[in-house]
Amino acid sequence: MTTPASPDHAEPWYLLGAGNMGLLAAHYLQRAGFTVIALRRDDTPTLERTLILPNGDPVPLQLRCQRPPASETEPLVGAGPAREREQSSRQDPRARSNDSTNNASAIPPAGSAGLSRAKPAPTRSAATTESTTIRRLVVACKAPFSAAALSGLPLAADATVLRLQNGLGSLDGLLPAGARKVEVVSASAVKRDGDAHRVVAENDTWMGESAAPGGPAAAEPPAWFGPLARHWPKLHWPDDFRHRQWRKLVGNAVINPLTGLHDVANGHIFQDPALAAEAEQLAREADRVLTALDPTWPGDSLPGVRALADATAGNTSSMRADMQAGAVTEIDAINGWLLRQADALGLDLPAHRRLVAAVKARHP
Repeated sequence: MTTPASPDHAEPWYLLGAGNMGLLAAHYLQRAGFTVIALRRDDTPTLERTLILPNGDPVPLQLRCQRPPASETEPLVGAGPAREREQSSRQDPRARSNDSTNNASAIPPAGSAGLSRAKPAPTRSAATTESTTIRRLVVACKAPFSAAALSGLPLAADATVLRLQNGLGSLDGLLPAGARKVEVVSASAVKRDGDAHRVVAENDTWMGESAAPGGPAAAEPPAWFGPLARHWPKLHWPDDFRHRQWRKLVGNAVINPLTGLHDVANGHIFQDPALAAEAEQLAREADRVLTALDPTWPGDSLPGVRALADATAGNTSSMRADMQAGAVTEIDAINGWLLRQADALGLDLPAHRRLVAAVKARHP
């Protein structure tokens, strides 16, 4: 194992959003010898959680906590019992992680390849506010809370930011101009199981920086990627990262809102003729936009979406879980991103526009 004393391990990783996927990422980073610090506004000195591996083994996880500078911007939390529960249990937007039940991109349980016990992080007697500049940050909070969570953070001008969120565009305009944003697309799935977090599926994860269509090739992986890949199972830095990211986006844009609006499991979409027809139109519209953005896009999203729905037939999508709880959804970062691209291109996406309006009418 690479030791924390090595030059590339000198900088700690700070974590925004210690929920399901954030904790899994923290576990892998600790396994690779990196220090991980959870950003929280309360006085918790140490965050203690348990990960349950696919084989049933529990893994204790400890993260040192740090109080970030106070933010003047707070996320909007609507009225109602469900949102009051959310507010009381997650006062800090930095704790509002992307931790809904299962993302639509989850895949049925796989083996526990390489996921082993993490060493506890060093603890403190009390959480403190530090003025240390943040050079490495994992953003795993829900997309709608990004602006509030990042507000006031002392990010270095050349900070490296891992974006572990659904959808696209949630960090646009929120990072320093010289920051390096590394996108993360994961097919793994973790869900809350009482006081623990169960790793339902440990599958491929891709990291990369999407090159603009017609622009230069995506950058080479940073120096820390190699040590991390040895401890993050099935972690890749592919040349075709943008297409992998878009495939996940289309799957989420079709499955998540349909399952949320109709309160059904993923597999029901293609068992219901009316929903299947709507899914086909949504996939077709998404392909129009993505092909206009990148002529090399295959434009064949529907079979992949159907395969994804079949593979996760019994799963509850993250948007369905949010809507059941009366929580804010990530519709703006998923279907909303497609609509913004379509508007810039002069294209119309009537099915996506109807879907976004329907979700927002239910959960403004």
